[in-house]
Amino acid sequence: MPIKYGVPSDPDYNERLREFEARIARGEKIEPGDWMPEEYRRQLIRMISQHAHSEVVGMLPEGAWITRAPTLKRKMILVAKVQDEAGHGQYLYHAAETLGISREAMLEALLSGKAKYSSIFNYPTLTWADIGTIGWLVDGAAIKNQTMLAACSYGPYSRAMVRICAEETFHHKQGKEMVLLYAKGTPKQRQMAQDAINRWWWPALMMMGPHDKDSPNTEILVRWGIKTKTNDQVRQEFINEHAPEILEAGLTIPDPELRYDEATGNWLHGPINWDEFWQVVAGNGPMNKERLEARRRAHAEGAWVREALEAYAAKKQKTAVAV
Repeated sequence: MPIKYGVPSDPDYNERLREFEARIARGEKIEPGDWMPEEYRRQLIRMISQHAHSEVVGMLPEGAWITRAPTLKRKMILVAKVQDEAGHGQYLYHAAETLGISREAMLEALLSGKAKYSSIFNYPTLTWADIGTIGWLVDGAAIKNQTMLAACSYGPYSRAMVRICAEETFHHKQGKEMVLLYAKGTPKQRQMAQDAINRWWWPALMMMGPHDKDSPNTEILVRWGIKTKTNDQVRQEFINEHAPEILEAGLTIPDPELRYDEATGNWLHGPINWDEFWQVVAGNGPMNKERLEARRRAHAEGAWVREALEAYAAKKQKTAVAV
């Protein structure tokens, strides 16, 4: 029987909504097959598929540096990391499929440009120091979001996040270690590290999304326990952790208004260039076209794999019937 998702026009919607929200208030997980509002399902599909696309597209800026890693050790670490990101995409696509959407529909939305992924992956990786900085800042920002999502109300998404967070923590640590080594290295290495921080700091802050007052989905996501913190709260956590670490390393942060506020215990930042953020989201970032083209090419060139899997599955089914 098809799963029934609730809409406000259903005669029993309000009663079921109260039971649903009471379950969330008690800390229970909502599982596939449970009654849920259609809007809860829609928001989850939007978030989880966008997250999955981000993991897959996020392989591109770092994967381009595998052949140029400076040592065998660094090459092995980067290969493992890119493989991890592919795995994260798989977990997340599976989690989204439990909500009744197909893998094909999600991929079609990505390849057509309809679906979004994290704006930060539309920036280029210009030097090897960018690889370390992505680990430290980009994965550091991702962990702040993902740790929160590990406590979200939807069971499959929450459980996927537990393993992803463990692996992202490793990515974050190796990135930080790389940048700190460069910060203590030759003048040229130090300058590379500083240039990378200068280019990735603001995009990393934008990763958490618009300010709460400009985020139309935040209220309902918090109400239904999909998000347990707001964009601004997560962004503040990220700055409070990373700003003092970067400064302690002898590097600077490209924000003349950044300062520590004794009264609140927070590091306060200057205005974020949201015009740039929305331009990138709209497809006008430095690498938007290249990233999508790379995904389309990989999808087309991988058609034979999908066909082989379908042929194998059909053969197995036929054999099972014959037995």
